[in-house]
Amino acid sequence: MKIHKKTNKFLESHFIELKARLLNSLLACFICSIICWFFRTDILTILRSPIQVFLTHTNGSLIFTAPLDAFLAYLQISIFAGIFISSPYWSWHIWQFILPGLHRKEKKIFILFYLVSASLFLLGTTFVYFIILPLVFQILIPPDSINNQAFITIKSYLSFFIRFAFIFGMVFEMPLILIALCQINILSTKLLKKYRKHAIVGLAFLSALITPPDLMSQMIVLFPLIGLYELSIYLTYIFRKKIN
Repeated sequence: MKIHKKTNKFLESHFIELKARLLNSLLACFICSIICWFFRTDILTILRSPIQVFLTHTNGSLIFTAPLDAFLAYLQISIFAGIFISSPYWSWHIWQFILPGLHRKEKKIFILFYLVSASLFLLGTTFVYFIILPLVFQILIPPDSINNQAFITIKSYLSFFIRFAFIFGMVFEMPLILIALCQINILSTKLLKKYRKHAIVGLAFLSALITPPDLMSQMIVLFPLIGLYELSIYLTYIFRKKIN
């Protein structure tokens, strides 16, 4: 009976701590989103940069077709920018909540994986911003002429940009995820090599799913994915060798 009460108190205290950390994290996101609202036009200018050169007919500007489109776009920008800027704070809360349940060695590994994970996600979004999107827009948006004039709405562009940035940010986590799965013996370097062809087919399907329906865009996305998979095979082998 006493053990049961202690367990309940333990779970209750953890729930209270989780609730407090969650509320603090949401408050931080909310405050940062409000701050970003005052810089919404500057943020949009930065986000618009990959497509701006292709919008010659509108002088590099995005358009809106409904009264609420611009307001909702700025609201979306502010919220996502607020979440991004406040990420060190709310991720620190996640770390502090998990920390007490880890052993000393596990803490070091967790910190390493956390730092590498954040870096890979940032690398993925940067890769999309500077490399992928300019190449994709070069293929998708034809040069302006009497019959071809690009009028891209703020709503459609932001949806396109956020989807690409998020997916590539997650895809760049592939080496880390595969290393972790190999370390807990769910996968191995041998299996990754054996099912390389199957993986490439899966990556081709993923690239077709996330890109517009044209072959060139799919190829532009597919080749970096295959490169990441090959890098993952190499890293799992090196990492496993050093551990052993």
